[in-house]
Amino acid sequence: MKNNLKKLVVSAMLLAVGLVLPFLTGQLQQIGNMMLPMHLPVMLCGLICGWQYGLSVGFIMPLMRSFLFGMPAMFPNAVAMAFELASYGFIIGFLYNNARWQCIRSLYRCLIAAMLGGRAVWGLVMTALLGIGESGFTFGAFITGAFLNAIPGIIIQLVLIPMIMLALDRTHLVPMKKHGHCKVKADV
Repeated sequence: MKNNLKKLVVSAMLLAVGLVLPFLTGQLQQIGNMMLPMHLPVMLCGLICGWQYGLSVGFIMPLMRSFLFGMPAMFPNAVAMAFELASYGFIIGFLYNNARWQCIRSLYRCLIAAMLGGRAVWGLVMTALLGIGESGFTFGAFITGAFLNAIPGIIIQLVLIPMIMLALDRTHLVPMKKHGHCKVKADV
């Protein structure tokens, strides 16, 4: 019961961070949205609290942000992002928490799988919402939206998420299961 309450509180905190963080990154006009500010708290929620919480926070966050602040636009962006972020939270949480070892190598595998899986879900949902073809959602629009425009955010995720998880491990707030060849060296 106490552990579930802790996960609920951490999830609520990360949801709040996800609602506020786009205001900070939005100050950088050219690359604000490219930094993918809502992705970080969702992935951290999946890693720290588990896939159930990551999925829930990921689904709620863009819809709530659209409802409260009008950004992202509800259709199609917030709807597609709800499924995308829910996928990130689910995939990273499920893979990492069921991994044999929880170490940096395992974290990167789970992070990359979540990034690819979430982007694939976003593409499928956008296709379902907008249709296929020249006036709908094209493969070029998918590549541009999912990968090319997201390069700054992808780099930030690949750097910050492992750093945060290492810091949480070192402070023993969220310890990793390390065994054998997967041990983290003290000077990493």
